[in-house]
Amino acid sequence: MGKTETGRLFRFGVYEAEEETGELRKQGRRLRLQGQPFQVLLMLLQRPGEVVTREEIRQRLWPEGTFVDFDHGLNTAINKLRETVGDSASNPRFIETLARRGYRFIAPVEVVEASAIAPELPAVDQSNHLPAELPPSTDPAALPSGALSQILTQPHQLPQPPGGVVRTLFFFIQLMYLCFYVISLARLGEVEMVVGGITHHGWWVIVLLLVTAAVGIPARLYLIAGVLFQAPGMKESFLKIFYGLFVADELWALAPFLLLPQIGFGLALGGTAALLYVPFAQRSLILMGAGLKQNTEFRS
Repeated sequence: MGKTETGRLFRFGVYEAEEETGELRKQGRRLRLQGQPFQVLLMLLQRPGEVVTREEIRQRLWPEGTFVDFDHGLNTAINKLRETVGDSASNPRFIETLARRGYRFIAPVEVVEASAIAPELPAVDQSNHLPAELPPSTDPAALPSGALSQILTQPHQLPQPPGGVVRTLFFFIQLMYLCFYVISLARLGEVEMVVGGITHHGWWVIVLLLVTAAVGIPARLYLIAGVLFQAPGMKESFLKIFYGLFVADELWALAPFLLLPQIGFGLALGGTAALLYVPFAQRSLILMGAGLKQNTEFRS
């Protein structure tokens, strides 16, 4: 992507719209959307979750003195926009129609300011055919560092399910971990017996359980409250603590083995295998909108 001095970049789903150049891209591939349809898209992206009235669009694109069939022109622009992003009026993923009022963009939108847009890549060193130096990432959610960068899903690769679905799933994941902590602490004596039967150096397992539970309980309560009340900045807050939570959650993936006498080795191993994926699922749910505040205005 070339360097942009002004304007912003809007990302939604697998698409991104660049304000300065007037380009809409899907996974890096430029789409044909210009003129009034693109201007309508920008108006919606600049106010996600809010109603953009038909009168506001008319004043922006068809000012006083312009002789045009406004209704036909606007309907044509909206239809072209929906066709380009694969949306529909009957089952909208991005653009919701409010009869006789206007339109609302209902999907999560990520805004990247001009100063954060990555500059052009440096010239290739012809002697070894490798870039001399790569610019640092400016988006920790999109370009994670470390070994996890090869396996973490990127925001543009995720679908856009309804916000209520992703918030509900994220809530129950936090509730599950909270139950793990509380039940393990309540039955600490039984846990010590199970751990003692597995290893002769089980004291460090108990210490690790106590420390991670003591830190995890307030963290889970914070995340539960944040997603229930749709606290502003939840997405950014979660991404800041993700790597710490990831380590703790991967350790707690072994929790089914604490029930080894009741469920046996096979079910314990299967439960652990499933729980190893849950930290990745949490991050994906946050990027799909579990941590974004949605407009709750009554829809007519």
